[in-house]
Amino acid sequence: MPKWLSNTVKQLLTYQHLLVIVLSLFLISTSGWILMGRAIRTQASIWDLLHVYLGAVVACLSVSMLLTNVIKGKWRQYFSWLAGDFTQLSQDVCGLKKGKIPLAGGRGLFSAIEGIGLILLLLVSITGAMWYVTQGSSEALNWRSYHHSAAHGFIGFIIIHSICAAAHLLDFIRN
Repeated sequence: MPKWLSNTVKQLLTYQHLLVIVLSLFLISTSGWILMGRAIRTQASIWDLLHVYLGAVVACLSVSMLLTNVIKGKWRQYFSWLAGDFTQLSQDVCGLKKGKIPLAGGRGLFSAIEGIGLILLLLVSITGAMWYVTQGSSEALNWRSYHHSAAHGFIGFIIIHSICAAAHLLDFIRN
């Protein structure tokens, strides 16, 4: 791989979280202006086109983000419950019941929430891509519905993730 490409990939990986946040917030906040059903209209608005093309960028970033967060055994941090490891997760939930803020990182509650967010982002990306691929067919409306459901789940994740980040910062400031 040429050095310039390697450096570009490293920079993209460094900023992928920020890019996903900014682009996702843009796509969510402008989604009410989208007028797409079975297919992109011939007279599509700038919002329709931006949603499709920026959505494709986010889809690529969602795959990249998932891969960078699960390779080399790192999947156990976000999906420890898949390996049957509930130790830190159950400690965090029990501590939460007592008013204790869970620790960031590790294999606890915050990491499990982040893992669910990775899956939801990938689901939004896949359903959006399938909606695009099947446009013009009767199946497109089904994928549109799946995309909306996945997007609503991802919006819920963003809210929960923001609360967790704020709680972590509050705990950091207190200590």
